[in-house]
Amino acid sequence: MMNVPFSPPDIRDCDIEEVARALRSGWITTGPRTKQFEENIAQYVGSSRACCFNSQTACAEMALRMMEIGEGDEVITTSYTYTATASVICHVGAKPVLIDTQKDSLEMDYDALEKAVSEKTKAVIPVDIAGIPCNYDRIFDIVESKKHLFKPSGEIQNAIGRVIVLADTAHALGASRKNVMCGLIGDFSAFSFHAVKNLTTAEGGALTWRHIDGIDDEEIYKKLQLFSLHGQNKDALAKSKLGSWEYDVIGTWYKCNMTDIAAALGLKQLERYPELLERRKQIITYYNNRFIPEGIMTLDHYNDVHSSSGHLYMTRVPGINAEQRNELIRRMNDIGVATNVHYKPLPMHTAYKNLGFDINDYPNAYAYFENEITLPLHTCLTDEQVEYVADSFIKTVKEFAR
Repeated sequence: MMNVPFSPPDIRDCDIEEVARALRSGWITTGPRTKQFEENIAQYVGSSRACCFNSQTACAEMALRMMEIGEGDEVITTSYTYTATASVICHVGAKPVLIDTQKDSLEMDYDALEKAVSEKTKAVIPVDIAGIPCNYDRIFDIVESKKHLFKPSGEIQNAIGRVIVLADTAHALGASRKNVMCGLIGDFSAFSFHAVKNLTTAEGGALTWRHIDGIDDEEIYKKLQLFSLHGQNKDALAKSKLGSWEYDVIGTWYKCNMTDIAAALGLKQLERYPELLERRKQIITYYNNRFIPEGIMTLDHYNDVHSSSGHLYMTRVPGINAEQRNELIRRMNDIGVATNVHYKPLPMHTAYKNLGFDINDYPNAYAYFENEITLPLHTCLTDEQVEYVADSFIKTVKEFAR
């Protein structure tokens, strides 16, 4: 029996050596490596700037705050996602509006999205689950068609002039749609570099954005920096220059900056990221060739419209319910293969029930959840492990169906 972990970080000697160099340099909080990592991320996705934070959650929340979205506003997102997507809406005092998915799909029901846009709607947060970009053409058509309802408040809202698209690209670094990289599709895009992501800084994230006419990209970056460092107008790097100790506090803001230790890890991970993406594609192709003929449902990661980052390998076993799915997971665990479920729809969680959401209003999301199983997909997998996962899953599904 093999032991196949679900999603360990892919840490190489080069990563460790760069982190050690950061530790020896004397810069362990935000410093030159963070600034370089921001430049490299921006260059990778094609944006003019990127701003790094200590999590994707912080990226999305700071974006909402910078857009001056808050009490009395509504932000629409999908019911099928991790809580971080929706919790940031609550953090800023706005009201989350959850949309069901399309039937047999992870994408939100765009017809329902169109109906949900009101005069209170300030943003929509689509989620690129598993690293597969949403249908942004449809999303932008909707927000453009609803411009007459939009009531802007603040400089950025006025400049954009419609509901803002804040893409949850936590899974999607390296993905693209119609040859445009995620990070440059939405008005703003929030990436995650958490320990289980394709590229990791242990904890961390980056916010990128498209240029907004009439708004200076550098001013956006400076505002985000202020948000991340208590509103202090000089970070440690700027204050370190001789005679530059004095600073001002512009606002009573937040503390969510990225450290140079984290950025050091990210710099080396990004250098070899194309290689990591290619390995994920190889594994997905092998899995697809094994599972699709067996009637196991999978996601379309690569086609003529989009190219995925290959973050998650999500499957569905037709004809089983949630209890049977959980038993299948236990059986896989017994033979050494760790699996997972992505995701329990938000209306099933206590926090969202307390906000008034009911899973019965989201039948498509629940139907997808009840027979979903996510298999190991990471760059530490050997070919032998990949084959063992496929053999084990097919055998277990067949035995379970008897």
